[in-house]
Amino acid sequence: MRWDSLRLDDPPEAEAGDLFTAAGQGAVRREGTLPLIERGAVARTFDTPGFRGMTFYEVQARSVVNRVPEASRMPFRWTVNPYRGCQHACAYCFARNSHTYLDMDAGADFNTRVVVKVNAPELVRKKLASAKWAGEHIAVGMNVDCYQRAEGRYQLMPGIIGALTAAANPFSILTKGTLILRDAELLAAAAEVTEVGLNVSAGFTDKDLWRSIEPGTPAPARRLEACATLNERGLPCGVLMGPVVPFLSDSPAQLDQTVRQIAAAGAHHVMPIVLHLRPGTREWFFAWLRAQHPELVGRYLELYGHGAYAPKAYQNRIAGQVRELADKYGIGRARPGSGRGAPSRGTGPAARAVPAPPSRPAGEAPVPPRAAARPEQLTLL
Repeated sequence: MRWDSLRLDDPPEAEAGDLFTAAGQGAVRREGTLPLIERGAVARTFDTPGFRGMTFYEVQARSVVNRVPEASRMPFRWTVNPYRGCQHACAYCFARNSHTYLDMDAGADFNTRVVVKVNAPELVRKKLASAKWAGEHIAVGMNVDCYQRAEGRYQLMPGIIGALTAAANPFSILTKGTLILRDAELLAAAAEVTEVGLNVSAGFTDKDLWRSIEPGTPAPARRLEACATLNERGLPCGVLMGPVVPFLSDSPAQLDQTVRQIAAAGAHHVMPIVLHLRPGTREWFFAWLRAQHPELVGRYLELYGHGAYAPKAYQNRIAGQVRELADKYGIGRARPGSGRGAPSRGTGPAARAVPAPPSRPAGEAPVPPRAAARPEQLTLL
């Protein structure tokens, strides 16, 4: 294994680039870094049910606040990802290919071999204290989930949230993990001094599909319960409805059921995103599809035969249906007593939500130029 390909300062091409650059754009490797093992990485295994079969590589990273490439369509410029690899084992995870930069595979290795940046809180605090730091918005957990099961053992997020709070630095979190509730009080304290955007990810509510395609995640119903709990505690939380999985979660009845349950959770906004299949993810997903739904392989080859994204017409149809359902069930309407947190500086609670990975909907207005110290957010339904 060539550990030299894991750069512990995590430049954006290696990590954030897999989310934010154009599909197919390769990472740029930089020479001169020491192998991971020579930097004192520790490999650990834990003989407990929740971690059996897992290996965790504990590293001292050089930096953890990473710049998003300028070519990105995302309306923020900085991310924090305390982990690489993810126990959630989602067959569609867009970040899978980033594991190949470590000479691990994008399939089973991504699910079972997780890199833990054990000094992440310290590095966030150091970065935010720098005289050069302009106080820009930071998106946390946008590459792999920051509240995956490993976080229950390593507990990196309380320190990261604490550092952001101490600096009154705006941030957002996107997660499938119900462990976010552990940090509700910390998030409430942060919201008193800065803007905090919270989103849970739930693309569908079908239990059979969940068990098959997202086997390491909490059930969708539990995620929506977490969303409801956060909202009840005065922490506005929305839902990234993604991915919508063609032919498996996209029927009118399925969309209606999902949006209805999102509304019942009191979500402040909902944003649909259609499945996209980039290199690394595409191969693993099709292996899953052939095993679980062989009758759909041909239809997927037609839908994704020309690239990573579904046709614009399909994306537009899904977006339109979800928009109508959001209106029908009242998602996004003002709620009495909501809006806890620092003054919004003109962005509003819904606008403080974490943006989703790009699904390239047709007709989408271009993201305006990014200001030096104010994150711009995507409009959510």
